[in-house]
Amino acid sequence: MSQAPVVIEVAINGETRPPRSPHAPRTPAEITAEALRCYDAGASLLHAHCHDFALSGRAAADAYLAAWRPVQAQRPGALWYPTLVMAPTIEERLRHVELLVAELGLRFAVVDPGSTNLGAPGPDGLPAGIVYPNSYDEIRTSFALCERLRVGAALAIYEPGFLWTTLAYQRAGRLPRGSMVKLYFGGEWGMMATGRGVSFGLPPTRNALAAYLDMLEGSGLPWSVSVWGGDLLQTPIARMALELGGHLHIGLEEHFDPERKPTNAELLNEAKALCREVGRPVADAKQTAEILGLP
Repeated sequence: MSQAPVVIEVAINGETRPPRSPHAPRTPAEITAEALRCYDAGASLLHAHCHDFALSGRAAADAYLAAWRPVQAQRPGALWYPTLVMAPTIEERLRHVELLVAELGLRFAVVDPGSTNLGAPGPDGLPAGIVYPNSYDEIRTSFALCERLRVGAALAIYEPGFLWTTLAYQRAGRLPRGSMVKLYFGGEWGMMATGRGVSFGLPPTRNALAAYLDMLEGSGLPWSVSVWGGDLLQTPIARMALELGGHLHIGLEEHFDPERKPTNAELLNEAKALCREVGRPVADAKQTAEILGLP
């Protein structure tokens, strides 16, 4: 059983809003305060959206800077990364990342190495939603940006096909240093948490995690688990991941329980308690950078 430090990533908000959770921060001041609370509580790495998902380019960068400059001033060296934004081209969707690297020393960028359907039950109970497309050319552009800027890639693995693409880049020697595989499992409420069912990807079961680990065998890539539209720590894959050397991805972006509205800090404390039970310490920022091999 692994005794290496655990990277606990907290996705503090995403597009989560009331009534799904009253605790997800939205304004720059709220994001600053929440980030500091999570770092104080022991988070290894944070992921965040800005207050307006429709912003792109300079406007998106300025929105992130308003929240994260005060954080960096108080927690130099703390690790975090933003999301992609809505824009017509992949270059525009990533422009804010380049600005944040230059102006705030950002060390991570999101890469979504595949496409999938994301939906929820419609009025008739049948799937309805969107196609989330990421073409091979767009994936190539995203990885090239990480290489050029010398930042790690936070790899969102929605489906097994996303992981096949990631492994192809590794075999070709083109996977950026500092990359982390983040295995997204579909909870019973799905990505959008508007109704039970019509989730994406694999369910959060031991067999599903084992299937992903079969694919990762021999790669040496660091990996984490998360459950979207559910509660990671109420599934068997949280403990299994810790026992097998993996890491944890929690937070209000993905968490959903209609009977319970925890804070990010509460979820983090529950994750830390499980780490103690398994006998693995929680990684700080320096250890996280070493574990991931960040440039």
